[in-house]
Amino acid sequence: MIVHMWRHPKPIAAEGFCIGQTDLSVDRRKLKRLANKIQRFVRLHRLPKVIWVSPLQRSLRVGQILAQRGFECRVSKELAEIDFGIWDGQAWAQIEKQEIDDWCDNFANFSPAKGESLQQLFDRVERWLHARVAESGYEHNHKFLLMVGHAGWINAAKMIAADQEVPKLANKWPRPVNYQSCSRLEF
Repeated sequence: MIVHMWRHPKPIAAEGFCIGQTDLSVDRRKLKRLANKIQRFVRLHRLPKVIWVSPLQRSLRVGQILAQRGFECRVSKELAEIDFGIWDGQAWAQIEKQEIDDWCDNFANFSPAKGESLQQLFDRVERWLHARVAESGYEHNHKFLLMVGHAGWINAAKMIAADQEVPKLANKWPRPVNYQSCSRLEF
């Protein structure tokens, strides 16, 4: 299965904040720009008009625009960004330094209160991808899957595709993919 994953457009007022599942809005022009990019890609490569999105509006609204243009939009809560729990939506500067140090020291398994760990995100991503492979019939039929997702989710998927383990240290986590960029993975 070949997966094309676009990162959502840059949300409004996210700078300096811990943003996971906080549901921030995005400028409508940026949403349309990404929808146009995906639509051109699908037309150029003659792919099925099916797009998977998370329920967070920075992803969902791109899918809704594409649905108005004849795409089938499938929403999956498993595609949501990592859940930072009580940190989510807070300014990074407001989060206790000791908590951030604890996270960096136990990067794979630490989770903020009411949130999820990086290991839990990896498990969620892997389950979702395996379910899509199973739906496609068998692993090597090169079915195409298109989605609009989030940086943490996309990074986890890329590491899973490369057969890498969950990073134990924060400095081993890759930089986020650019907004509106596309990553191609084969599973």
